[in-house]
Amino acid sequence: MTSPTSSSSAQGFYDPSQLNPQESVGYLMRKVMSSIRTQADAQLSTHDLTYAQWLPLFKISLCDQTTVASLARDLETDPASMTRAMDRLEAKGLVLRERSTTDRRVVRLALTAEGDKVAARVPPVLAEVLNGHLSDFSHDEWQQLLSLLRRMLANGDALRQQRPPDSA
Repeated sequence: MTSPTSSSSAQGFYDPSQLNPQESVGYLMRKVMSSIRTQADAQLSTHDLTYAQWLPLFKISLCDQTTVASLARDLETDPASMTRAMDRLEAKGLVLRERSTTDRRVVRLALTAEGDKVAARVPPVLAEVLNGHLSDFSHDEWQQLLSLLRRMLANGDALRQQRPPDSA
């Protein structure tokens, strides 16, 4: 097997002169993610939560120590948007912000007891939605899909490392 950075691995799967977005891996992954998000949103809307709220709530439940900045990085959004989402979650009584006693610039996020209850509703919904999207896959196909996606991520990481830093 060749490494993601070798020239032999840069196969020409896509021809720029005949690129069809509906056959693009990126387009299809975005459509799948949109479908997953829409389905999960529909089920979680009964708890008065949007994607921009239930995803951070769930992520906070998985981390002992998290900040707005680290959550924004993890969810690939800007800190201002994450701060607005935290404002809404705090107003709903689901999240607490705790300023660090050692560095006042650091604000840690924690779930309230109600936030814990609401966050616990997310995994069953996500599992149901994901299982629905994988309903006619075999276990081996599911594992292969995960493996292929991990390889794509590794290839993307390798490409980022090859690019020279911005000269701006």
